[in-house]
Amino acid sequence: MSLPLDDTDAAFKLLSGGTVDIIAPAELLEKLKRSKAEKKPLRIKAGFDPTAPDLHLGHTVLFQKMRQFQELGHEVIFLIGDFTGMIGDPSGRSETRVPLTREAVLKNAQTYQDQAFKIMDREKTRIRFNSEWMGKMSAEQMITLAGQYTVARILERDDFKKRYQQSLPISIHEFLYPLIQGQDSVVLESDVELGGTDQTFNLLVGRELQKIAGFQPQVVMTLPLLEGTDGVKKMSKTFNNAIALEDPPFEMFGKVMSIRDELMYRYYALLTNENIEDIKLLHPMEAKQKLGRILVERFHGANQSEAAQQHFDITVGRKQGESEELFLSAAPVSMIDLLLQEGWVKSRGEARRLILQGGVEIDSEKMIDPSYTLMMHPSDCRDLKVGKKVRRLLKRKGEEA
Repeated sequence: MSLPLDDTDAAFKLLSGGTVDIIAPAELLEKLKRSKAEKKPLRIKAGFDPTAPDLHLGHTVLFQKMRQFQELGHEVIFLIGDFTGMIGDPSGRSETRVPLTREAVLKNAQTYQDQAFKIMDREKTRIRFNSEWMGKMSAEQMITLAGQYTVARILERDDFKKRYQQSLPISIHEFLYPLIQGQDSVVLESDVELGGTDQTFNLLVGRELQKIAGFQPQVVMTLPLLEGTDGVKKMSKTFNNAIALEDPPFEMFGKVMSIRDELMYRYYALLTNENIEDIKLLHPMEAKQKLGRILVERFHGANQSEAAQQHFDITVGRKQGESEELFLSAAPVSMIDLLLQEGWVKSRGEARRLILQGGVEIDSEKMIDPSYTLMMHPSDCRDLKVGKKVRRLLKRKGEEA
């Protein structure tokens, strides 16, 4: 990146891009100006609890923002929550997490380090473990820390409030989680902490504890949560909807191909630098294939990217009908006639019933009008779905529309 460290306005604009919230923007700009005046990089903190062995694409939204700070010359602290990982972050939970053993947490932490540097600059990253200070904290010190926050404040947190109102169990150790995450910010004297929108409460606790400790409070920057392949819940191994960075190339490509079209554009926005308007000019299937290639190339290399698509087309796409092409004449053809020509139905009556029942789709839209006539233009590339069978419709070469 060619942007110089002392161009504070441009740096602020760049760093603000893609964020959901900044608390507070004026403070961030002031910190950037102070960094310039003192020629001292800011300390940027982001924490990750190694509760599963693999990082996934959802984590990379944060990694990309961390990389921007690095390229602007700031110090990024990649905090591995090996201590908090044994508690389990209650964010977004309707029940208490099952605590992990220290052995499991440390094993996962080792894989985190290798995977994170597929995006971040290893030479510009400081790796810290919060067990370095939390593991040494005495019972007296823990009680002192707990005394800096009230139960009423903790219950302001949405997930705790819901569980309390619904009489669902809340373990005492879960109340300690945001305090420990906040204590991490005190120990590391972070200037900025990054997190997903589900981390807002925890990040703000860090600001409060830094104020109590007499420090200038950290700026909180939240970034969007990436939905998993189900398109509903945030990406997480827990929900079995994650695309892991360590997934084999073919598996990663296949998972990308399984997501819905509307979710695909969100992946483009959060995970790539592609122009969304240009992407929307592509046929959805082509756009999704391109996204799959981009992501596989990023984590496995260009050769693996092409090989993954070819393997998918042979072993999955063709089985699903997605890679089979059907060339049509430019002349209009009724949907009923097309179904009969391709042998999908045995009679016009069967074709009519299939259409009326919503069993025929063009580009994911149900065609419920039996009189629908299909017209193919020179640049058209459309998907026809009949039951579970899918065909890519193209205009026959050499014909005018």
